[in-house]
Amino acid sequence: MPLSRLIKSAAIAAARVRASAGRADISIFHDFVPPPYGGGNQFLWGLRRELERRGWRVENNSISPTTRACLYNSFNFDFDRLARMRRTGCRMVHRVDGPIAAYRGVDEGIDQRIWKVNHDSADVTIFQSEYSRRSHESMGLQFRQPQVIRNAADPAIFHSRDRRPFLSGPRVRLIATSWSANVNKGADVYEYLDRHLDFSRFEFTFLGRTPVTFTNITTLPPAPSAGVAEQLRSHDIFVIGSRNEPCSNALTEALSCGLPAVYLDSGSHAEVVGPGGVAFRTPAEAPSAIGQVAREHPTIAARVMAPRLPDVVDRYLALMGLPQQPER
Repeated sequence: MPLSRLIKSAAIAAARVRASAGRADISIFHDFVPPPYGGGNQFLWGLRRELERRGWRVENNSISPTTRACLYNSFNFDFDRLARMRRTGCRMVHRVDGPIAAYRGVDEGIDQRIWKVNHDSADVTIFQSEYSRRSHESMGLQFRQPQVIRNAADPAIFHSRDRRPFLSGPRVRLIATSWSANVNKGADVYEYLDRHLDFSRFEFTFLGRTPVTFTNITTLPPAPSAGVAEQLRSHDIFVIGSRNEPCSNALTEALSCGLPAVYLDSGSHAEVVGPGGVAFRTPAEAPSAIGQVAREHPTIAARVMAPRLPDVVDRYLALMGLPQQPER
């Protein structure tokens, strides 16, 4: 391992030791799961690594006497523990997901629970998209000091370097990824494409979990982030058919790898993709949108944009009331 990477690894390990010893700067309340896992979990892993790379001492699900800011994520943590540990002098930042009922397709009261813990604890709220912020407002849920900061992918993993050139094989290569098998993740779109796409012109890989058994689409099991990124860089176009997403991490990862997107015009997809893709409104419109991106690939691919994780972390730190790097 290069010396620079050894030094970086040692600095991160030291930061974790200091945090565990009760001398943390920042707390993240989130039940982290080793990847591969859902998008919010993936984003927070990247955010934590970037904070630690800068020298911030980060703790998890605890607030130490020295902790200056606490970022708590949606509803993926112990609400009672947060309420017991919060204290004066620690700025509380709530990252809000959803509306959960919209993309799960069932209202289990989670959005109301998120709103309540927001009003009980938060100094400021981070939504992942304007779509998410507006959708909560339309439900009558007003959050404390709402701000919008989109997700970003870890640039050490999701980048466009060494991408396979467009049309380096006999067919245009399409890919979709999803951790969840929820039908709202685009099952009807992929099922339609499996039956109607011209597979003499296109090949299609689905990586992750899906409730659909495909005939023509190649399926691959969920993979760690590095494996996902490698697959993305070996394809030409990303296809996403999910509904009501607040800010799809799968889509952000694909854009970060330089892939133009063909996307269902739902949720925040248009906001996230911007000029780097083409929308469709029904499964039957998807083949035409795919054909357009294939024909105009160089032009559309040149317009692909994705947020940079360091810039996103700068904005998170500003809302925490902290400088970009600790002052020791």
